[in-house]
Amino acid sequence: MREFFVNVTRYPRYLIAFSLGVLNSVAEPLVQRRSNPVTAVALIGALISGFMTLGLVLRAMVTTTAPLS
Repeated sequence: MREFFVNVTRYPRYLIAFSLGVLNSVAEPLVQRRSNPVTAVALIGALISGFMTLGLVLRAMVTTTAPLS
């Protein structure tokens, strides 16, 4: 039974390490290209649009009324 709990405690560490690795592999090329003004504007636009999309999706998930009423 002890081995089971040792294995269960490894999963959060694995999830954190995996998430940080994916974030690093996505962010590193973008950071290298930020000196180009066109790319910087595109990155800012993508970031704003991502946050707006996330906000709208979460609002639609939490709202109890019909979205078109």
